Amino acid sequence: MSDNIYVLGSAMIKFGKYLEKPIKVLTGEALDLVFQDCGLTKDDVEAAWFSNSGWGMLSFQHCIRGQVALSANGIQSIPVINVENACASGSTAFHGAWTALKAGLYDCALAIGVEKVYDEDRSKVMGGFLAGTDVEETMEKMARFQEEERQRKERDAKEKGLQPPQEKAGGHSVFMDFYAIGARRHMAAYGTTQRQLAVIASKNHNNSALNPLAQYTFPVTVDEVIADREVSYPLTRAMCAPIGDGAAAAILCTERFLKQHPSSRAVKVRASILKSGNRVGENDVGQRAARAAYEVAGVGPEDLDVAELHDATAYAELHQTEQMGFCPIGEGGPFAESGATAIGGKLPVNTSGGLISRGHPIGASGLAMIYEIVTQLRGEADKRQVENPRIGMVENGGGTLGDGEAAMSIHIFEK
Repeated sequence: MSDNIYVLGSAMIKFGKYLEKPIKVLTGEALDLVFQDCGLTKDDVEAAWFSNSGWGMLSFQHCIRGQVALSANGIQSIPVINVENACASGSTAFHGAWTALKAGLYDCALAIGVEKVYDEDRSKVMGGFLAGTDVEETMEKMARFQEEERQRKERDAKEKGLQPPQEKAGGHSVFMDFYAIGARRHMAAYGTTQRQLAVIASKNHNNSALNPLAQYTFPVTVDEVIADREVSYPLTRAMCAPIGDGAAAAILCTERFLKQHPSSRAVKVRASILKSGNRVGENDVGQRAARAAYEVAGVGPEDLDVAELHDATAYAELHQTEQMGFCPIGEGGPFAESGATAIGGKLPVNTSGGLISRGHPIGASGLAMIYEIVTQLRGEADKRQVENPRIGMVENGGGTLGDGEAAMSIHIFEK
């Protein structure tokens, strides 16, 4: 068994909408960047974990995705493990590579996530998000929720003397409705406000304006977030992750390999945890995964200097700051409003812009989050750099099961 595992290379392409670029091309771009980052070659990689969720649904490449994409870019013959774990696919691929290195099977491994989510057929895109849920249960649940939403909007419009707003063609992701339900419950239980959610969204948009690789690179004020088009109350469009494409990759190695290829930019993996959610009862997967990660890493939330949390919506970030132990349950809103999670705050969260603004190409997101923390710990984040960070965390959730995530991966890194 190997002792310490390190990230030797980390990279991502600029996230955006690449209708004209196939998966193979995006894969090649990420590979070129990650090998440039660490100075290795394709021949150094002994095994690869390839993360992707939607290639089959959009282009019928249901099987051997990694073998197809990687062999088209000069990586073949080695073991290739295909990973699909909804939005947690990228960090699950990283965990798989880490596990194999930890077991001593290899000394150098690649984790890469590539995804094309954007398509001209909006209904096709939105329908694909159902796959990250128990589809049968979701269809029943969403029928009830959407009828409640229709009635609410009609009441609100009638009170204001307006016509009820029409749903945009193609609708929106069912996950936005799930997050809206969670946000409403939190507001009712703890007094959380829509403005507090807007503070989180504005922070992340402003952070992404400092990140040239983000899908969105423009600042947004709190008032502009609130005034944006409603997606599912209390969530507005600026509080929700956009649709887009991207690729990100990491090269992991053992301590033995690092001694043979010394680098002052290597980042140690202190913990790599993967957990699943509960269908019945309280789905406390976030708290369970966080406790396990802190125990393995030998640190607590008070030791963290920077974190990337899975903010598919502003409410998701609020929820995870509580689940990770950054603040007490119910205090995520005031915690964000205090400035604690801003760059320069007590614990900067989503310095990259997060999923909300950096973008969320499903299979690439977890590895992009890892890229941000590695970049921060290396001191290479330029205008969004946190001051002298030593310990960083990535929390990446995937899918929905019961009242929470179906999968969750948490990684803790050390400079």
